[in-house]
Amino acid sequence: MKSKSILIAGILFGLFIGWYVFPFVLYQRNEQPIQFSHLAHTGEKGGMACEDCHSTNENGRFQGIPAVVKCSECHSVPLGTTENEKRLVEEFITPNKEIPWLVYSRQPDNAFFSHAPHIKLGEMKCEDCHGPHGNSEFLKTHQTNRISGYSRDIWGENISGISLVKWEGMKMDKCVRCHEDNDRRDGCVACHK
Repeated sequence: MKSKSILIAGILFGLFIGWYVFPFVLYQRNEQPIQFSHLAHTGEKGGMACEDCHSTNENGRFQGIPAVVKCSECHSVPLGTTENEKRLVEEFITPNKEIPWLVYSRQPDNAFFSHAPHIKLGEMKCEDCHGPHGNSEFLKTHQTNRISGYSRDIWGENISGISLVKWEGMKMDKCVRCHEDNDRRDGCVACHK
């Protein structure tokens, strides 16, 4: 009886370490250089669409985080009274210095992903893969995997890798599963160049 209790306690302790302690060791936490409200830009007040800032190039590949010149189209002077707005203009826009954003969705260099066929042919919305970022008031803490160097958002919040919502995690198996479910079978070289 006593050995059974010790075994159960050991298993519970191991699960606790694996689920709650290990992520704090595995992931380094960093704040973004400035805070940013997607909602202020995409909501009723801003009225912008994702692609107004997050555009794609001629081959349909996402160009990444918008350049500071894009921000300067509206923010050449502070539009609000927040400290972040002031810092945006003084530290980045006025000196034309790029904002060193920590990217949540950065994929390996050998992975080629074109947004164009997914948006145009697949009629997917940004939220289908990226979640409701357009409604976020603040940027969450960026968590970098100390081993791979990638964002925790690639793996997903759940350390087990089990996605609780469809936009959580951006792993290859998720892409393959979606393609299979929609009868879109591609070879490896379609994404890995």
